[in-house]
Amino acid sequence: MPVLVAAVCEGASSDGLDEVVVHPVAALELTSADVLAAAGYILATPANLGYMSGALKHAFDTTYSDVLGLTRGRPFGVVIHGESDTAGALVGIEKVTTGLQWRLVAAPVESIGVVGDLEIAACVELGAVVAASTLDL
Repeated sequence: MPVLVAAVCEGASSDGLDEVVVHPVAALELTSADVLAAAGYILATPANLGYMSGALKHAFDTTYSDVLGLTRGRPFGVVIHGESDTAGALVGIEKVTTGLQWRLVAAPVESIGVVGDLEIAACVELGAVVAASTLDL
């Protein structure tokens, strides 16, 4: 499991969030049933060639129509890691999640280059915020 995803999972499983079940699913394995069953989402992707990974794009392409309107208002967060730029990946994710009418509950974590302690801490916090937001539903 990539270090930033592990940090998000750690945050989502932190003290006080005992009711939250964290179920990481690789983008290429994601099904519409997974999306429908989840109370919230954390989208994690590398920024490849200035855009979200093909795997995340595929996940959106294969689930979007099935979950449209049924997941409206659910909380989500975003983690993007790139070598030089994350802006295009974020724009693409924003377009899809706007269409789904999901609710962004924390600032996206955008990491460029070597992952450090600050990025890891930000992912732990993001995981906790999104997990706590699912308890408000």
